[in-house]
Amino acid sequence: MSLIIRNLQQTISIRRVPLRKKTEQLRCILGVQQFDLGLICVSNRHIQWLNKTYKGKNIPTDVLAFPFHEVTVAHGMCHLLGYKHNTEADWLQMYEKEIQVLQALNKLSGTNLQPLTKNHF
Repeated sequence: MSLIIRNLQQTISIRRVPLRKKTEQLRCILGVQQFDLGLICVSNRHIQWLNKTYKGKNIPTDVLAFPFHEVTVAHGMCHLLGYKHNTEADWLQMYEKEIQVLQALNKLSGTNLQPLTKNHF
């Protein structure tokens, strides 16, 4: 499956070809080649903002990982039910529905999923 690597920071030089090769090797070792993976390298300031936004911790961290499929499916199902995010009011209504759906899933599965659109209108 696909592997996307994006470098959004300038502090550390990222050599994409070796990183891609090692990442593909790790995917084979872990037996997860069938899953899509996105690696995004960001600055300490950006990861601190992400950590605060999604985890409630206002400190930089080394890695944040997001389970994408469940959240994307919930978002897509909200669209199928007629929810939109063209305006701030529409976004808020859809966001609240996504929270409701994901909280129910969290309760059933023991996860802590949140909408990826949190604080993004």
